[in-house]
Amino acid sequence: MNTTKDIAAEILELKKKRNAVILAHSYQRPEVQDIADFVGDSLGLARKSNNLDADVIVFCGVHFMAETAAILAPTKRVLLPDIDAGCSLAATISASEMRQWKSEHPDAVVVSYVNTSAEVKALTDYCCTSSNAVSVVNAIPADKEVLFCPDMFLGQHVKQQTGRTNMHIWAGECHVHAGLKPAVIQKKLDEHSEAEFLMHPECGCTSDLLYLRGTGEACTTGAKVLSTEGMVNYAKKSSSSGFVIATETGILHRLKQMNPGKNFWAVNDLAVCRFMKMITIEKVLRSLKEDMYHITVPPAVAERASQAIQRMVEIG
Repeated sequence: MNTTKDIAAEILELKKKRNAVILAHSYQRPEVQDIADFVGDSLGLARKSNNLDADVIVFCGVHFMAETAAILAPTKRVLLPDIDAGCSLAATISASEMRQWKSEHPDAVVVSYVNTSAEVKALTDYCCTSSNAVSVVNAIPADKEVLFCPDMFLGQHVKQQTGRTNMHIWAGECHVHAGLKPAVIQKKLDEHSEAEFLMHPECGCTSDLLYLRGTGEACTTGAKVLSTEGMVNYAKKSSSSGFVIATETGILHRLKQMNPGKNFWAVNDLAVCRFMKMITIEKVLRSLKEDMYHITVPPAVAERASQAIQRMVEIG
């Protein structure tokens, strides 16, 4: 039986043979992150896809991310190691639902979180990630209505940060982040009272915590609402030695690797995305060996979606 080390060595050999690169999201399994050429959040991975000298991209993430890479790098062969690696958030809005929503607000500007299908992106004016959602919405004239989808917690955070009153928010959520509630967070903060608290804006607690912050409740004292990459950058620069993290647990591997002298605790060790964890190192090897699974986007859809994605990539 091959060990992880053996599999990693075979992957390295096949990468060279096929002129391939491996991109991995920060929520991936530790061993998958370790064999990746680049690990990052959705925005970072999209930017990387846009600027690669490779023939093959093995995307260790979920389906919409591989679609985005295929749109941004149409001359590359994009492989997703498990075709069933979907996204509970992306599944909350379909292209037909988006068309109906737009028909109800014909003059609105549509901002779609990158966690959406290519078909939804094709109906979108701007894509965004949690890293740049506020910047994207701020780039839209203040008198324009905004339709924001699909994550309602990120949408509420953006609305609060921008102060927009003409912003409509789709009622979607990530099954992992939605489960991170204030009571769960408070328990972990009580256990690590000296730690800083870093929270992803998709969390179900975000709206509650933003409200509580205004009332001075202790559970939000010093809370930082940050994207996954924002957490990585903040922890690296901070002088603190301990952090409580409210997002998918996969990011802890990267945080610990980059900050060996610091401690990180998940708000909930069960905050695991089953879709992200479908990708295994064995499946990465199979993907390279057997060319599985080739992700393509119909040209007409890709052409329309690419405009919204490029705007996301260009806005800081």
